Amino acid sequence: MMLAAQLVVLAVMGWALALLVRHWPYPSPLTRPLLPPRQRWPEAQIRGWLKDKQFHPRYLAFFDRDPERIIPVGETLLAPADGLVTSTDCRDGIRYIVIALSFWDMHVQRSPVAGRVAAVERLGASYTDGEGREFAFLREKNCPVQTRTALDSVIGPVAVRQITSLAARRIETWVVPGADVERGQRIGRIRLGSTVVLEVPASLPCRVRCGERVRAGESPLVAMREEGS
Repeated sequence: MMLAAQLVVLAVMGWALALLVRHWPYPSPLTRPLLPPRQRWPEAQIRGWLKDKQFHPRYLAFFDRDPERIIPVGETLLAPADGLVTSTDCRDGIRYIVIALSFWDMHVQRSPVAGRVAAVERLGASYTDGEGREFAFLREKNCPVQTRTALDSVIGPVAVRQITSLAARRIETWVVPGADVERGQRIGRIRLGSTVVLEVPASLPCRVRCGERVRAGESPLVAMREEGS
């Protein structure tokens, strides 16, 4: 009986070791569920899947998650995307808040403010990687392929730009011109990491700084009233 138990233990250990070796240098199915997302699915592994155009089904289920969000009450414009704020620069009376999305962020975009969809434009002609702020202001043909959803709101014109990358080439837009949208409503999705840019009037106070992480439909980015008004 003792020998049989030892043989079972050795067989299990051998099976576990075989899994580790098979999946090296990436996590094995035994350890993956115990790890946080960035370690569970390393970037190099995801890029390999992109190259082969074949993804692990559990990663796809994780990537496609669309959790409910508690929309906060208040006179603020909310983040249109989950991610890292990389720029809040202004130009020609417009503030461009750039949010970089990673392979592990939730990728559904939400409307920052209530309003009516004025236009949905398809812009750009290339797929490229790079720092989001480098092309935050560009709308010329040499800018990355993107969709710009313009909204008419109580504070004036606002726009959400979903920008592609080498890895993220598919944009879904779920609203059409003339449609009314609520603050925090889902409006689209980018497939596999990229950039979202929020365009707002530069006169409105910005409530977010570069380096902060934000959540779509929850994090306040801009006040709806100018200082002192």
